[in-house]
Amino acid sequence: MWGHEAGSHNPGSHAEEWNLPSSSRITAVEAAMYLDVPNLLIVRYNGKPELPYDQLAIATRPMRRVMWSVTGAMGEQSPAERDHVFDIARRFPNVTGVVMDDFINWDTGKPELSPDELKSIHRRLTLPDRTLDLMMVLYSHQLDIDVSDHLEHCNQVSFWVWDSQHLEGLDADFARFEASTPGLQRFLGCYVWDFGARAQMPLEQLQRQCATGLDWLREGRISGMIFLPSCHCDLELDTVEWLRGWIASVGNTPLA
Repeated sequence: MWGHEAGSHNPGSHAEEWNLPSSSRITAVEAAMYLDVPNLLIVRYNGKPELPYDQLAIATRPMRRVMWSVTGAMGEQSPAERDHVFDIARRFPNVTGVVMDDFINWDTGKPELSPDELKSIHRRLTLPDRTLDLMMVLYSHQLDIDVSDHLEHCNQVSFWVWDSQHLEGLDADFARFEASTPGLQRFLGCYVWDFGARAQMPLEQLQRQCATGLDWLREGRISGMIFLPSCHCDLELDTVEWLRGWIASVGNTPLA
């Protein structure tokens, strides 16, 4: 589950509203439990959640695996936030990694962090009792941007298609993505809302993407699927309700 602070996308909460049908109050942990997803990413959005994260981290203790963002939505990041996230990781054993959202700036097409900065982050991944994962977010429209020097410091990368109309090319785009990310654990990102069109995600598109993702899981082409966002899960969207039922039907199916 891709988690944001409760109400992050509510009307009036951000300069670019997403045209949602109503306001949401569900938290990231509540959304994960609602969908019966035991793993959670907490990603900063528009300055939320505010530091410190200690109280929120306590609420994530029931989760099996938790990742925290070191670059948030729109590439928001700071050394203070990174220091705090790694402190949280040391104190909470279910923290398994960190994620870099919107790693490539949408306006400039440039990475938010340099290879040297990533190298510094990579050195902090080794804790006394475990090694954290480092995940980069990439979109289908960014496949022509060379981030090979940055990916050298990551072991995970997630793939997202911003506009639902471009999901028709998912197979071809993902094949290009695979070719550019050798040796990495790959994750398929799935939206329950069409952010590109600022409208309801066509249900058949989500259904097809989930079926494809399950096939790729069985084939070993991906290591997991990520569902975004938590802060839409109490809006009674048909995509969310279908996804909840789908996870209930396939979530415990052995992959091998």
